Amino acid sequence: MEKYLEATYFIDSDNGGIGEFANNTVKGAETDIDKAVRLYYAVRDQIRYNPYSMSMDRESYRASFVLSQKEGFCVPKAILLAAVSRAAGVPCRLSFANVINHLVTKRLKEVMKTDLFVFHGYNEFFLEGKWVKATPAFNLSLCEKFGVFPLDFDGRSDSIFHPFDREGRKHMEYVHDYGSFDDFPFETFVDEQRRYYPHLVELAGKRDAQITGDFEQEAMEEN
Repeated sequence: MEKYLEATYFIDSDNGGIGEFANNTVKGAETDIDKAVRLYYAVRDQIRYNPYSMSMDRESYRASFVLSQKEGFCVPKAILLAAVSRAAGVPCRLSFANVINHLVTKRLKEVMKTDLFVFHGYNEFFLEGKWVKATPAFNLSLCEKFGVFPLDFDGRSDSIFHPFDREGRKHMEYVHDYGSFDDFPFETFVDEQRRYYPHLVELAGKRDAQITGDFEQEAMEEN
């Protein structure tokens, strides 16, 4: 389990701010499960989900940077959760998959030109002798605006996106699995973004042309 507890360039669990966030969150927790659950909810709800924050800058995917911004999409949030987990002494790794999201906002779908989300990031904690999956992407307030059940996590059962929303409509389907990683495979991530979203990658490299937006506001207005 050592490599799932070590600090890396992206999962910089040795950063002072990361350590402080982790220690404050798990204070009083007696087991690794308790720690993982507390950290999951802290990252899920204290870091705002923002799909318009995609960047091709390596620095923006460091956990300490994500923590300082208080927002990010699924990949940065998963990296942050891995970092604070390792800082708290709980083994954690990254996993990635392609998913079809049926509840994307109209504007985001127009921007992406698809409802396929490539390299969706989530986490796996090693708890009680097994790997348990958790997805910290959508914060509670966003779920409420979308009419989607927020994902709970008990540290014993996998917690990935529910297939249906509160109205019984399909929400998300996993269509391709990239596997699990002890560190963020930045080059592979960039290659996949270029393959599926060449127009977005081009914009991400131009500071004066980057796409911005308030995803929660969009969700509230559409739902």
